[in-house]
Amino acid sequence: MSTFIDTHVHLNADQYDEDLQEVIARALAAKVEKMVVVGFDRKTIERAMKLADEYDFIYAVIGWHPVDAIDCTDEDLRWIEELAAHPKVVGIGETGLDYYWDKSPKDIQQFWFRKQIHLAQKLNLPIIIHNRDATGDVVRILREENAAIVGGIMHCYGGSVETARECIDMNFMISLGGPVTFKNAKMPKEVAKEIPLEHLLIETDAPYLAPHPYRGKRNEPSFVPLVAEEIARLKELPVEEVAKATTENAIRFLGL
Repeated sequence: MSTFIDTHVHLNADQYDEDLQEVIARALAAKVEKMVVVGFDRKTIERAMKLADEYDFIYAVIGWHPVDAIDCTDEDLRWIEELAAHPKVVGIGETGLDYYWDKSPKDIQQFWFRKQIHLAQKLNLPIIIHNRDATGDVVRILREENAAIVGGIMHCYGGSVETARECIDMNFMISLGGPVTFKNAKMPKEVAKEIPLEHLLIETDAPYLAPHPYRGKRNEPSFVPLVAEEIARLKELPVEEVAKATTENAIRFLGL
């Protein structure tokens, strides 16, 4: 029976306050054997660490989100560095750039993005990248800061095949989520077809971006097999092959 790994999920979000145990139980029943919970500010980092301590199959990624970059301080990064000594912290992020929301000026986002790349390099941990409407600057900064030393994951990737190949050349994995199942999602479908399985991961980004047929509803990690099924359909492969490859990729790349 195929097993899956959700490499990016926010079980630490308020949306699960009422039924977290049931959400986790449904994920395990759907053969989602491991989940990587991402914390991106003080509250969600604390919750991610707590979940990683409570459950054998939950791991943590911790960092500072670009939308909230204006709130980040050196003290916050020192705290993240201390927490990252925990054996179940498997990455730094999600960091990157978000030019869709205008809470944090671009120069401040870029400053803290570079600082978190340096932190990941210091700790020898992969970098988990959030990119919204900022592809050119994200790729440029990754190159300028020699992010390839540790590599990372392009989370919920929505860019072109060409940019995906550039990222792969810098030691980054391409992670596909719910949008690959959307009928009008031309670029994620192209990426799923063209990028070899050894460079792909799967995720939900739950509670956001639920895959078809749950689009618009609360997402949860039990839906990650739907992402694998769509990649398998596009690649004309058995879903078991996609599940096996993406699971092995996640274990290898994140040290799960």
